[in-house]
Amino acid sequence: MNGSSFNLMLLVAGMAFLPMLAVSVTAFTKFSVVVMILRNALGIQQLPPNIVVYSISVLLSAYIALPMLSDIYHKVDTANLSYKTMSDYTEAADIASAPLKGFLSKHADAKQVAFFLQSTRKIWPEETGLKATEKDLTILIPAFLLTQLTQAFEIGFLLYLPFLAIDIVVTAILVALGMMMVPPSSISIPFKLMLFVFVDGWSKLVQGLILTYT
Repeated sequence: MNGSSFNLMLLVAGMAFLPMLAVSVTAFTKFSVVVMILRNALGIQQLPPNIVVYSISVLLSAYIALPMLSDIYHKVDTANLSYKTMSDYTEAADIASAPLKGFLSKHADAKQVAFFLQSTRKIWPEETGLKATEKDLTILIPAFLLTQLTQAFEIGFLLYLPFLAIDIVVTAILVALGMMMVPPSSISIPFKLMLFVFVDGWSKLVQGLILTYT
């Protein structure tokens, strides 16, 4: 097999795993989950549409990951590898993994890292598990992903509270007026939207999510 065919195979294999990798090691999970929870809290499950939610998540994730990606590109580019043998790709992966490990380690909960490290040493074969460290990607990636999910649900809970209060107030008023047949959501949704727009909700939400990575 010549070098060009080998490179093409690696490229195709890498592209197949790229979406999963992007979700696992970037802020995409947190952004998308928070926006979807917000959508449900507002009571407008179809707005914004999924394509908008994913577009926002991808763009903001790229914004957060840009310094890391720039560092990876600079280090790999200065290595001057020929990419003609498997060792060249292995070396490039080792160089690229250093900034990625730094990003994941910074934003992964230490308790999650400790859990996966301890579990690895118990579940994996002894010769492999004992060599695992808290800086391994096999430890950092699941710890980071679980941390992102936990933080997303914590933020979602706080987002739900003011809208839940509006639902309760509207429902209580309708019951007091004897208008039990009127769907509370038809009255509460406009008030929720008004509150969200009045407090400049999108700006505050996006700014708050970005600041969680400082």
